[in-house]
Amino acid sequence: MRKTLFTPIFLLLLLCLASCGGQSPSSDIDVDLINNPNSATGYDQSASIPAITFDCDMHDFGRITQGESISYSFHFRNTGSADLVISGCSATCGCTVADYPRGRIAPGKDGYVTVSFNSQGKTGQQYQEVTVNSNAQPSRNILKITAQVSY
Repeated sequence: MRKTLFTPIFLLLLLCLASCGGQSPSSDIDVDLINNPNSATGYDQSASIPAITFDCDMHDFGRITQGESISYSFHFRNTGSADLVISGCSATCGCTVADYPRGRIAPGKDGYVTVSFNSQGKTGQQYQEVTVNSNAQPSRNILKITAQVSY
């Protein structure tokens, strides 16, 4: 019985490994953009790193009607000394999505993270968070939106 189960599982595993082909996902972003100046021996002050600075990290939409889709663009600037790359944004709920610039953002340049909220099926006070992941220090920033949803 064991041999009859082992053989198909082994072949399936072998097929899965072979289908990967040893290829890594393609990316136009170099790994040299990831630079962590923190180490066990201390903080390297001479390190060239990006810094993401948002004008504000919270927006209140006030009262909205259930079913409305609303959005707000959070303005940010790269206040660091190296190229900034936003690797992704994740929301606490499927009703909230974020759009962010892809690619490098040079020091001194700015951009927007646009957070959209769909109030379909929601009522009462709503509080949503979007985590912005980047190569900056700190690597995570939290953006917050609130709304009072009524019929």
